[in-house]
Amino acid sequence: MSEFIAERGDQGLRRLAAGTLLAAFQGTEAPEWVLRELENGLGGVTLFGFNVADAAQLSTLTSRLRASADPVISLDEEGGDVTRLAYHVGSPYPGNAALGAVDDVELTRRVYRSIGDDLARCGVNLDMAPSADVNTAADNPVIGTRSFGAETALVARHTVAAVHGLQSAGVAACVKHFPGHGSTRQDSHLEVPLVDASVELLRERELAPFRAAIEAGTRSIMTAHVRVPAVTGALPATLSPAALTGLLRGEMGYEGVIITDALDMKAVTAAYGLAGGSVLSLAAGADLLCLGPIPTEDDVRLIVDEIVAAVHDGRLPAARLEAAAERVAALRAWFGTPRTGEAERDVIGLTAARRAVSLTGSAAPLVDPLVVEVDTPPTIAVGDVPWGFTPLLPQAEVLRVKPEVADVADILERASGRSLIVVVKDAHRYEVSQSVVSALLAARPDATVVEMGLPIWRPEGVTYLATYGAARANAQAAAELLGV
Repeated sequence: MSEFIAERGDQGLRRLAAGTLLAAFQGTEAPEWVLRELENGLGGVTLFGFNVADAAQLSTLTSRLRASADPVISLDEEGGDVTRLAYHVGSPYPGNAALGAVDDVELTRRVYRSIGDDLARCGVNLDMAPSADVNTAADNPVIGTRSFGAETALVARHTVAAVHGLQSAGVAACVKHFPGHGSTRQDSHLEVPLVDASVELLRERELAPFRAAIEAGTRSIMTAHVRVPAVTGALPATLSPAALTGLLRGEMGYEGVIITDALDMKAVTAAYGLAGGSVLSLAAGADLLCLGPIPTEDDVRLIVDEIVAAVHDGRLPAARLEAAAERVAALRAWFGTPRTGEAERDVIGLTAARRAVSLTGSAAPLVDPLVVEVDTPPTIAVGDVPWGFTPLLPQAEVLRVKPEVADVADILERASGRSLIVVVKDAHRYEVSQSVVSALLAARPDATVVEMGLPIWRPEGVTYLATYGAARANAQAAAELLGV
């Protein structure tokens, strides 16, 4: 047992254990139990869309969280589809796919600087972004437009730009999802995805953006609950000493904070449980455990109990907790370092979205347009964030339809004599959406198709507009281009 714990006993050990946790809570005000746990050493909190009403409320919330402690206050603000600040209205920034399509690293830096400025003004000090995943699987259900693209070098240079942008605003970047989630075809919220790559391919493809981020000085890196048999064997990377201590710390030389992806995801809990997975992740080399939105006050207490028990029975070295505490303390010290440089004040999000949007064919003048949005189910990572053209097209009729029950004949009747615009999101992943669009185009080849996800499935011979994301900024840029 370490001198620290020998001197302070179980109270000191419990404080070290609590210091590894990033808890979550429901609502827009901090519950008393969270404030009490922060006083008792809780490492910090992770905020979600349901914690945020607007910037003023978030500033009040973070001030309250800081009243008696110095917590890590984190959230996922990637821009594009994944937003917490603008969860109820859609992000004013395009996401990574749009920035990768433009491929201007200075633009990416400016977008992330602006995101960082927004977060800093609201009291958030760590952004669980950017995604450094190389999205080589077109049907990836969890990454998609969250990635800068399918080319390693492209992803690496924009990851570096994003890190520089965020951290110049005094907000720590958390580059994710190590060792790479882009080649998977499963969602780690539901199961353990497989990365079927040799160590050589992993180094060349998945790891290169993380290596670049380390060289750029990223303050934190997030693990992925993915299985890479060549490295992790049967374990997900989050629980793998070979991945976190051997590969990330040893081979890649990373010395910053390692943060887990949400441990309440089934990729961890189904086989190891929340408390058991927490201990295994700490033993593997993680420093901060993101618990996700599901665990309660009782769960947090049980996790702390299990960590303490693991130290006593030898499953978890006390030195591991102390090393984690030292890294998190260094991160907190970095938070307080004065920043230089001007805040981003331009409307950079819309500027970037306008540069990303692309048009194939010609957009004819619109006549009493009917906009048909083919509904797409939200992913767990994104949540139920608004997307589409409402309320950006007040002069158009916007009709949202579920593709499984869409009445094509009725839509065509309503569109008679009018311009028809058909909007989809990631149509390549949903055959039923493709069927609806194809049926509409068969009768109306003059219709315009707008893809607000990845532009992989493209009907031939029609006017086609790609936004590379479904954020509010993407929709506004598309509406402007269409002239609606």
